[in-house]
Amino acid sequence: MRDLQYKTITDILLWNVNERPDQEFIIYPSCGIRWTFKEFYEICRKAARGMMALGVKKGDHVAIWATNVPEWLIIQFSTALMGAVMVTVNTAYKIYELEYLLKQSDSTTLVMIDSFKGYSYVDCINELCPTLKDSEPGKLEDPNLPYLKNVIFAGDTPSKGMLAFSDLYTLAEQVPDSVLDEATAATTPDDVVNMQYTSGTTGFPKGVMLTHYNIVNNGQFIGDCMKFSPADRLCITVPLFHCFGCVLGVMACVTHGTSMCMVEVYHPVKVMEAVQNEHCTALHGVPTMFIAILEHERFHEFSFPGLRTGIMAGSPCPIRVMRQVIEEMGMREITISYGQTESSPVVTQTTTDDPLEARVNTVGRTLPHTEVKIVDPETGADMPYDTVGEIVIRGYCVMKGYYKMPEATRAAIDENGWLHSGDLGTMDKNGYFKITGRLKDMIIRGGENIYPRELEEFLYTHPSVKDVQVIGVPDIKYGEEVMACVILKEGESVTAEELIQYTKEKLSRFKAPRYVWFMDSFPMTASGKIQKYKMRTMAVEQWGLQDAAAVETA
Repeated sequence: MRDLQYKTITDILLWNVNERPDQEFIIYPSCGIRWTFKEFYEICRKAARGMMALGVKKGDHVAIWATNVPEWLIIQFSTALMGAVMVTVNTAYKIYELEYLLKQSDSTTLVMIDSFKGYSYVDCINELCPTLKDSEPGKLEDPNLPYLKNVIFAGDTPSKGMLAFSDLYTLAEQVPDSVLDEATAATTPDDVVNMQYTSGTTGFPKGVMLTHYNIVNNGQFIGDCMKFSPADRLCITVPLFHCFGCVLGVMACVTHGTSMCMVEVYHPVKVMEAVQNEHCTALHGVPTMFIAILEHERFHEFSFPGLRTGIMAGSPCPIRVMRQVIEEMGMREITISYGQTESSPVVTQTTTDDPLEARVNTVGRTLPHTEVKIVDPETGADMPYDTVGEIVIRGYCVMKGYYKMPEATRAAIDENGWLHSGDLGTMDKNGYFKITGRLKDMIIRGGENIYPRELEEFLYTHPSVKDVQVIGVPDIKYGEEVMACVILKEGESVTAEELIQYTKEKLSRFKAPRYVWFMDSFPMTASGKIQKYKMRTMAVEQWGLQDAAAVETA
């Protein structure tokens, strides 16, 4: 077992600069960027000195609201260099969500792109900060966001009151290298380096405080499971604002001297082109991303001879899809991981050496230096093998806490240091974990517990079903009923009655869905997580279940 490393992100980057200065580290096929480790390090130093010239200091919060643009990676490493904290902003956020995050995080600096999917970020920040357009760049004073002083545009044509990202390199001349070196030396592995805001599938998002120690070691163990080395090239198309991108992707690479091929915004063809043309050996994605690649009309035009591994995570992986990825994309060493933002995030993962059965049916075994067990959600008692209970986690990977939310932190981490995930799962005698659902996702129909994951996996076996999510909806008689939300394969058809009968023939009748809702797509967070709570709300309205819902909340 590899030892834990008491190192900062800067320590790890410098190790690469010394060991392989001229190896390509970051590749952007879309804009021709090919930075070596040494080139990237020098760019980050300039950006860090530029921010210091603006008054950003150790411990300050720097928010970034952008897709996977080159500036994102520069901010991730330059904030680490100077001891500041990077705050990630979901690219799907709109004005009220951004306002909440900037206020809750006390961010002094916002780095942002122009727009995303037709939504103008520039208009949004100007509406939030009416004084911005009349402010001297770098000296914002707005009563609505009193902490925010700097708005930096990730591009060359900033709006009034903003600085261009390139201005940081000019401002860097005002700060000697020695000043940055002092800030770097004063940064410890126990310092918070990243605040990831939870996706907000329930309640207000919380700022998860992660340290250098958390994510350096998590990246190390994640990369070990895939046998990463300097010979590998990972295609990163999952969002960097999510742990999937910035830890399972970036940190897994930097801890192993692995090169990164970046795709700024996910598109199946762009991903296939990047993997083929840049000879990528690894690819990360959520199940829906892999499904879109496999079912794309141009899939067979591309060849991925070097592709061997990667991670499928973010939401439960259908076994059928996993087998297709292995057989049709050649990813015979693909891994599955499980975790959550609060645990840095990965706590269990399969490895390239695990048997195929384990890699398609489980989320692997516990990573080194981490404790994971299954407990009774009510009593906290350890559960026997193969028995459903709550997954709890303890070890180096557990977050420092939620920013300015001590009560929420105490609710998540008990007095013995166990992080309560809220996820339901089982562990077998060999230490392999399976995820069966969320505590709040579990359906209780007339006193019978129904686990959505089990039913979802079964419905995936129907030849007409492309994707399916199972939710509980309110019912006057039974408390809850089962609804299967189904996306059909193109050109296929099946009736609700046929799917219900199909289930009744193979599973206990009480598990069969009462309702089948045929949909074109599922509501998701920008990081690819299915928002079941939204589906439940939509179902109440669509299916006229308001009376049952009223009884439920009475």
